[in-house]
Amino acid sequence: MTQARVLVVEDDPDVNRLIVKTLEREHMAAVPAYDGLEADAALQHSEFDLVILDLMIPRLDGWELLTRIRAASRIPVIILSARDEETDKIVGLGLGADDYMTKPFGVNELKARVKAHLRRQAYYAEMRHASPEPSDPVIRLGRVELDGRLYQCRVNGVAHDLTAKEFEIVKLLMTSPNRIFTKSQIYERVWGDEYVADDNTVMVHIRRIRKKIEPDPSEPQFIQTVWGIGYKWGERR
Repeated sequence: MTQARVLVVEDDPDVNRLIVKTLEREHMAAVPAYDGLEADAALQHSEFDLVILDLMIPRLDGWELLTRIRAASRIPVIILSARDEETDKIVGLGLGADDYMTKPFGVNELKARVKAHLRRQAYYAEMRHASPEPSDPVIRLGRVELDGRLYQCRVNGVAHDLTAKEFEIVKLLMTSPNRIFTKSQIYERVWGDEYVADDNTVMVHIRRIRKKIEPDPSEPQFIQTVWGIGYKWGERR
């Protein structure tokens, strides 16, 4: 089995070393980078299966590096940040990050999240290899079309690009319209990992999706909130 290659972008040598050693004990090939330009060069010259990215790095900050990564690849990106503000999480996830962890972090949780993202990446790669061109990759419900080839959601013909996780959430809801999914069910199905009770990742992703596809995000037409339970797809006319 091929070793998973993980790029660890962290300017603190002690933290970087801790992450690298942790992943190496899990039989992964962890490559350290200590600033944004070094990481950008590594990504251009080598292939990686996942990136762990600190936002506050020198020479090229994490925001810009994430933008460059997403312009070229859908590789999973886990943000590490000392900042726990919701706005940072919204921006990071909106730019295409797949996960967001705050410092200080537990190495066991980091290992679990890395493994979950790698499992999902391997699963999607296998599915694409088995069926590279699905016969009908577009899901249609009323005014909305979800295009699996372009990772787009079209509303009344207007296309909106989605990140991988945003796409999977919309797909989950659209393929079971009017079914209510709890936050834990959404997280476990989309992220492939056990849900942590105080994790607001799903809520942040839902908010970001609404900003992209809803005519008025304050009065959602497609992704409905079922208070105290979760979310469902139920198009309002």
